Amino acid sequence: CQVIVHDVNELTEKLFPIVEAMQKHFSAGSGTYYSDSIFFLSVAMHRIMPKEITQIIQVDLDLKYKTNIRDLFDEFDNFPEGAVIGIAREMQPVYRHTFWQYRRENPQTKVGEPPPDGLPGFNSGVLLLNLEAMRQSKLYNQLLEPTMVQKLTEKYHFKGHLGDQDFFTMVGMEHPELFHVLDCTWNRQLCTWWRDHGYSDVFDQYFQCEGEVRIYHGNCNTPVPED
Repeated sequence: CQVIVHDVNELTEKLFPIVEAMQKHFSAGSGTYYSDSIFFLSVAMHRIMPKEITQIIQVDLDLKYKTNIRDLFDEFDNFPEGAVIGIAREMQPVYRHTFWQYRRENPQTKVGEPPPDGLPGFNSGVLLLNLEAMRQSKLYNQLLEPTMVQKLTEKYHFKGHLGDQDFFTMVGMEHPELFHVLDCTWNRQLCTWWRDHGYSDVFDQYFQCEGEVRIYHGNCNTPVPED
């Protein structure tokens, strides 16, 4: 087993020019938690990691594993052609809220609607990054360009504060083919904040998850069930 430690400051230095433009759209504001470039690491990982690294699993710290994470690597084999990132759906109506203006202007849209037919957005707590596919995807790399980011944020009236998760969610509304959607059991989010903040009527449509949980995600400091 080989462990390689990366210097956060060095990574941020390489990242900043690539993600600077998107930080103003997907950060909480200057100097706050998510405004740091490192929260966009996954977006441009393919540009700063050595070429010989072809696949990476990136995970949050607030996870509890109920299975061997090695099994998660098998999901790379399930990527459809053209997909570059594996990611689970967001399990709260956060993007129903964020896309309110676009939804009002497009009443028939699936944007922000709950699964299985809607587009609830993504949660970046568990990410499968196919770096080789990210490097080769002309479409994905075009979407990193500041002009494209600007164009999409204007189209969707989008202003977020969750870093890479917001970028993937917005891109997923426009180009779902870039993503392999992981089953909710690989990122069983536990946060219920939005249930108590105006969305109790629809909350359970987003929050339900059938099947045996493989990874619990105690987001927003939610306690993870004991064994």
